[in-house]
Amino acid sequence: MDAKELRAKQAPLKERYKADPETAKVTSQAVGRIAAEDIVCNVGGWNHNIVAGLHGSTGGDGTQACSADLLLQALVACAGVTLKSVATAMGVHLRDAAITAEGDWDARGTLGLSKETPVGLSGVRLRFDLDTDADRATVDKLIQLTERFCVIYQTLKAPPSVSVEIHGGVE
Repeated sequence: MDAKELRAKQAPLKERYKADPETAKVTSQAVGRIAAEDIVCNVGGWNHNIVAGLHGSTGGDGTQACSADLLLQALVACAGVTLKSVATAMGVHLRDAAITAEGDWDARGTLGLSKETPVGLSGVRLRFDLDTDADRATVDKLIQLTERFCVIYQTLKAPPSVSVEIHGGVE
C-alpha cells in the first residue's frame, strides 16, 4: 500500500469522524477463561487462543504465555503497525524495521515476598532498528509521530483509570 492508497482508505473514515465524533469511539475487548485443571487463563485471539500462565520466575514451566510478555508484544505490534502507517503516509521507504520492547519487573512483588517491591513493570524500553535511506531529521519525525499515534504506547505513557466489576459469586 502506498500513501495515496492509505489516504484513500482513511479519508471516508476521517470525514465521518469529523462530522460525527461519536462514531470514532471504539470499545476494544479481550475475554479470558480460567482452566479448572491448571493455573492458566485462556484468552480468545484472532487466529487461536492464547494460554497465559505463570512466568518461570513465579513457578511456571515456560510453556504458557507470560502476561508481561503479552503486554510488550501488544506494544511492539501497535508500534510496528503505526510505524509502517506513518512511514507510508510520509513516503519514507523502510527496507526493514525491527521493533523491540523490554520491560523490567521483580518477581518478589507478585509473589508477595515484599510489600515494598512493586507488582508490575517498573520500566519499559522501546527500540526501533530501521533500515532506511531517510535522513536523521526524517527518522526522528517518523518516530515522534509513531509515538504520538500508537495507542498502546500512549496508554502506557499516560495510564487510564482502571475499574473492576464483580458479577456472580455468593449473594
